[in-house]
Amino acid sequence: MKYRARQLIAVVCAVSISFFTLAEENDERKPVIDSKQTSEHSTKINGKRIKYKATTGTQPVWNEEGLPTASLFYTYYQRTDIDSNTKRPLLISFNGGPGSASVWMHVAYTGPKVLNVDDEGYPLQPYGVKTNPYSVLDVADIVFVNPVNTGYSRVLPNKEGKMPSKEEQKKMFFGVNADVKYLADWISTFVTRNNRWRSPKYLIGESYGTTRVSGLALELQRRQWMYVNGVILVSPTDIGIKRDGPVKAANRLPYFAATAWYHKALSEELQQLTLQDLLAKVEPFTVNDYLPALAKGGFISDEEKQVIAERVAKYSGLSIDEVLNNNLDIENSYFWKELLRNRKYTVGRLDSRYLGIDEKVAGSRPDYNAELTSWLHSFTPAINYYLREELNYVTDLKYNMFGNVHPWDRTKNKTGENLRLAMAQNPYLNVMLQSGYFDGATNYFDAKYTMWQLDPSGLMKERLSFKGYESGHMMYLRRQDLKDANQDIRDFIKQSLPTEGEAAKY
Repeated sequence: MKYRARQLIAVVCAVSISFFTLAEENDERKPVIDSKQTSEHSTKINGKRIKYKATTGTQPVWNEEGLPTASLFYTYYQRTDIDSNTKRPLLISFNGGPGSASVWMHVAYTGPKVLNVDDEGYPLQPYGVKTNPYSVLDVADIVFVNPVNTGYSRVLPNKEGKMPSKEEQKKMFFGVNADVKYLADWISTFVTRNNRWRSPKYLIGESYGTTRVSGLALELQRRQWMYVNGVILVSPTDIGIKRDGPVKAANRLPYFAATAWYHKALSEELQQLTLQDLLAKVEPFTVNDYLPALAKGGFISDEEKQVIAERVAKYSGLSIDEVLNNNLDIENSYFWKELLRNRKYTVGRLDSRYLGIDEKVAGSRPDYNAELTSWLHSFTPAINYYLREELNYVTDLKYNMFGNVHPWDRTKNKTGENLRLAMAQNPYLNVMLQSGYFDGATNYFDAKYTMWQLDPSGLMKERLSFKGYESGHMMYLRRQDLKDANQDIRDFIKQSLPTEGEAAKY
């Protein structure tokens, strides 16, 4: 009888474990719902030795019935050579896509390790990581979160053991507002589990991640009653603030000028200027002359059109005829193909410092994005090696650099408006934007425009700031910008922390 009882207990335990992990003994490719692996480390940041703990694991997303619907993979870094984390900031980090893992900022920007790349960000072998001497881990703990279907994060079967339909998954996870809702729930659970409710909190997102964290700022306040001290927008999207028509066309010019300057495609007069001095000429022309000219469309006078075309050509590195033949409106893809056509190169989309080679010199757009293929050289092997061999997170799941999250529901995107409202309701909340001057996907002047439009009242502009860098979408790949951009985050965190006794009020 005792033997049978022991057998029954063993069976019950086995069933419970199997349900909890969704991983049978002989099937290691099923996601683990809830797991944790911890390791101890030390590093030097800005010349000072610090100790920290790295926790890699998964934490579930639950539905209203309390059943797990997805399992999110995360990596959490905590400094351990301090007495208390009560006043220590927590930085919650997301990348974008949508559909991108958190790999990019994790092993190239703010974390304690960065890619083995050269000083300009180009890949080197052997692939892997090295110490990040500029990480912000000295001033803030960091958690890197992988949304559903990115990294090792996965959708889970329903209570009947069947995978939700594509439409059901879209409703739960794959859209502007669904994404924000479930991630806010997940963050609340993470903060609770790790006893971080008293810590000042910061959200950082890159590219589409800026849409995500802009929405989260208000969602956390409204639904989780969690107020954050700062939001950092790295290479921001439009966050629901429209930049269509003449604005969209005009805003490209400062980026064109920066790229042409980098490739020495401008006149000798302009090439002798520093990038900042050049942009100080281009930006006022863009707002005061180029934008109004584009707004006139086909009714602009021939004389004004010629004058504007000459200036646009001068600043972009293109010919006057090319500008006129495009009715003053130069598409990004045409610029990437045309700028260095006479040298038989194309320039990159996300970082226009990178060069590509097309099958034909002719054509109106590049065959491929030169920078992305270069980055994937380094990032894919590095994250797979690092998580498994240095942080000891062992799984046979594929690490999704880019996961299947499409079609993505982009309707009702009010994330910029929500960020403004979150700022209005929370006097502690500050926002910083960071952009690379050579980013053609989310160009820096669009970022400035978004910042200008974020708070039309102008009453909160002292809590908004912009930082630019001489690199591209992932500005932190360039060694000098890795140092500068991390220091800008460090300063932003320190400056946005309220002094003792400073109340959240106007």
